[in-house]
Amino acid sequence: MSPAFRSTPPMRALAALALVAGLGLAGAGHADTGTQRSVGGVNYAEQLSLAGQSLQLNGAGIRYKAIFKVYAAGLYLEKPSTSLEQISSLPGPKRLSVTMLREIDANELGRLFTRGMEDNMEHARFSRLVSGVLRISEIFSRHKKLLPGETFEMEWVPGQGTSIKVKGQAQGQPMPEPEFFQALLGIWLGPKPADEQLKKELLGG
Repeated sequence: MSPAFRSTPPMRALAALALVAGLGLAGAGHADTGTQRSVGGVNYAEQLSLAGQSLQLNGAGIRYKAIFKVYAAGLYLEKPSTSLEQISSLPGPKRLSVTMLREIDANELGRLFTRGMEDNMEHARFSRLVSGVLRISEIFSRHKKLLPGETFEMEWVPGQGTSIKVKGQAQGQPMPEPEFFQALLGIWLGPKPADEQLKKELLGG
């Protein structure tokens, strides 16, 4: 092969990154229909089924840290909602689906979630949910790192509770407290969200 066509180490590295990202992101959508929305290269189905109920994509966006894309997130609800208060009044199942866009320390992510819940609720409410908060930290600390294209999902199903899935695998039994899923959503949709622009996009802005 001509030297002009040989793959240099930087080119090979870029190609490998592109391949990993492509493989990881291709399966991120959970389509019940052929309609999808692409956010940062992640495909989110406009509709999906959870616990036998049809949900629609309320909004999707990207979490930035400085200029860097950290992850894409999509929120699924039974009907459109524009505030955390409206979402809390919905009786049906809910799902927040997150796909990583860069490598991140999963243990640090767990700590950020704990801080995000604490920042967005009264201390008394936070104290009542300590067991679930510790469980979240434990789940993410076990996974060490999340790589581009890897996912985690947080689901609320009435009568069951809040389930956490990492890389498609359920992480133990559901947490039954109804308040807990709302506390998790507060990380992104509360008065002190992780990213103001992402909050607007998840709420359909």
